[in-house]
Amino acid sequence: MKTKNIIRICGIAALSAMTFSSCSDVLDEQPRSGYDPSYFTTVDGVKGGLTSLYAHLRNVYGQAYYFTSCEAGTDEYTWGHSADGNQKDIDMSGVGNLSSTTVRSDALWGQAFTEINTASSVIYNASAVGIAPDLVAEAYFFRGFYYFNLVQTFGGVPLDLGSGELKPNASTKRTSKRNTVDEVYEKAVFPDLEKAVESLPNKSRAIGTVTKTTARLYLAKAYLTYAWWLENPNNIDTYPATTKRDKSQAEAYFQKAYKIAKEAIDDNEESKVYGLQPTYYDVNFWQNDRNNEWLLWADHTVNSDQYNGGGLGWGNGGAPENFAGWFTQWNYCGDMKGYTELNEKGEPIYFNPVLREACQALGRPWTRMAPIPDALKKFTDVDKDSRWDGTFTYQYRVNMAKGGNKNDFVYGAGGSKLKNGDIYLQFLPYDAEGVVYNQNNATINAGVLAGHPEFVINISDVSRQTYPGVWKHIGHRTDRNEATELGNPNGSSPRPFVIAKFSELYFVAAEAAVKLGKNDDARSNILKIRERAGKWKTNFNDYTYLVSNTGYNDLKVVKDYSEEMKAATPQQITIDYILDERLREYWGEGYRWFDLVRTQTWEKMAGVYHISDGCGREAKEVKRDIKKHYYLRPIPQGQLDALQMDEAEKKAYQNPGY
Repeated sequence: MKTKNIIRICGIAALSAMTFSSCSDVLDEQPRSGYDPSYFTTVDGVKGGLTSLYAHLRNVYGQAYYFTSCEAGTDEYTWGHSADGNQKDIDMSGVGNLSSTTVRSDALWGQAFTEINTASSVIYNASAVGIAPDLVAEAYFFRGFYYFNLVQTFGGVPLDLGSGELKPNASTKRTSKRNTVDEVYEKAVFPDLEKAVESLPNKSRAIGTVTKTTARLYLAKAYLTYAWWLENPNNIDTYPATTKRDKSQAEAYFQKAYKIAKEAIDDNEESKVYGLQPTYYDVNFWQNDRNNEWLLWADHTVNSDQYNGGGLGWGNGGAPENFAGWFTQWNYCGDMKGYTELNEKGEPIYFNPVLREACQALGRPWTRMAPIPDALKKFTDVDKDSRWDGTFTYQYRVNMAKGGNKNDFVYGAGGSKLKNGDIYLQFLPYDAEGVVYNQNNATINAGVLAGHPEFVINISDVSRQTYPGVWKHIGHRTDRNEATELGNPNGSSPRPFVIAKFSELYFVAAEAAVKLGKNDDARSNILKIRERAGKWKTNFNDYTYLVSNTGYNDLKVVKDYSEEMKAATPQQITIDYILDERLREYWGEGYRWFDLVRTQTWEKMAGVYHISDGCGREAKEVKRDIKKHYYLRPIPQGQLDALQMDEAEKKAYQNPGY
């Protein structure tokens, strides 16, 4: 471990040495130029280090290259038209090569040990400086949180960063020894999260700080993941080697996962501190950010470049900017062309009828990750299940007037005249008969369908270049007149990036219940999710409330298909069904690779997919070669290069197969 790097990084210059505000309910960031170890022996140092743990979440979450490692190569996403090696290397389909130099989980490795060291420093010094146990519990949470993410991603990782296991590092030693998976769980993940559950308050002390419920979610997830690891149904290798992988212990940990998840659900059903939002729209819509379904998020702001963690005028695409939403949006504002007039040769004078706008439906496009049509088709009953409409921007509407275009209309499908606010292109959530594609219309080979004035693309014909965007992460900007101005969509998103939600407790309980043979319990938890999915506050893609800062909270549930959604739920709940429900609930939120690796279903769910290249409308079959050693990401090359060990020791440090 390059420990002198850890000491330096844990106080990244100007980002987030922070203190607590005595007169506010939010964390008060006070940037400092840096830290040294003695800083943590003061009250301000312990508190500042603790609060920096929240700010540094921005270095991992919302950072789109780490986001790539969690989504690309799964059944949700493949590489898009403008992808580079960051997306192709992880697709496992022969277009790249995942290695220690190409792995984008380096964003996690490179940051997690910094935060672990900071958390250990807080824990080690808190008693001496008189910090209350509930504040120290936040440090225990973050240390357990990061170790849990590391062990899922890389296998066993070091508990000794240079000065002893779980001690703050103060040495310059640059050797390292990896602990086994079971040691990481038994010595760090479980004890730390259990201490957090014991001492954290039920209500957050400031907006966004962790609570008992947050810790319970991660403890339940850790028990669940460890139980799967013990059971090892598909004989996936672990590393470093251990003799403690005992299938007979799995049931006990599935039971622990179920118990802790249910306790969190039951306590909040009584206290109402956390819970499900009334509709699926409420969870992710920008006017409802930081709602009581959110348990943890990397925060941002539209009020300051510095405290946003990235430029609001122009984003460069690097941590700590929130730019994950760019990767899942196609180039709607460049690839789509329309016309109103012809030149003297009778040729269309093309312009862009849908312009880049700083609203949650659009935003800045990079076309790096394309959704896989096979998985899009898992959004069934789209007229009753609000999650298709509540996840994707599938209707792209004319907004040319906001960019100064004075034309009264633009020609749509079949010569229709489309005005500002009308749908110009729609991705259909099904395959309609009679769609005729033509390379000349809309310049993206969109289709014409009788009865539709807009251009359309069938769900099977989604391509690497043209596809529905995901509006959950898009950086809606309020510093503009939304009715008349495009605003600035090119800066990093000023919205929070959500890391954990209360709703996942129902999924953890359901998954554990299936493994325990408790089908009725599994189904009752899934029904809670599906019941909510049947409630429609409005149609997000109708655009009706996207042009105003006011009125959203006054909207009521206008359609309620909750009973139909419950009736359509299978009587027998399986792991495959839970994975499909998780896909519908959390599409594009960074969970998918962990879900498939935990349940050892990666090859089954994502081994083959179909998609069109470019603007072609003929899907090709793509096969992925998902070898078992890919279930662990490689240790980043930068870490290996920093170790002062011989080549044989470095080779042994690396995960097998890389």
